[in-house]
Amino acid sequence: MKRAVILAALIVPIASPVFAHHSFATFDTSKNVTITGTVKELQWTNPHIFVQVLVPDASGRAEEWSLESVSVGTARRLGWTPTIIKTGDKVTVYLHPLRDDSKGKGGSLTAIVLPSGQVLGQIPQ
Repeated sequence: MKRAVILAALIVPIASPVFAHHSFATFDTSKNVTITGTVKELQWTNPHIFVQVLVPDASGRAEEWSLESVSVGTARRLGWTPTIIKTGDKVTVYLHPLRDDSKGKGGSLTAIVLPSGQVLGQIPQ
């Protein structure tokens, strides 16, 4: 019993960081997609910021895209603030799409161009 408690006390601190962060394997990083739409919401939350963007489909109907970005801490270091992306902003977004789009429209945000022309992130070459 003592060995199990000691072993658990040694393993838990090492294993915790593994469980604290999820993988970006759900995104196809070999593909770059560009969309243009209207910001519905910026979710300034950990572990990752999300931007919800309404993008017109071929018939003009709005499809909601859920775009995952960096952590709040990383975003702050890059100069982002919780109010830098506003609801109603017309934006162009560069992203790596979901591998399985049957789960909805979405991707990993690589860059977003704000109405002012300011670029957050890095536009893929």
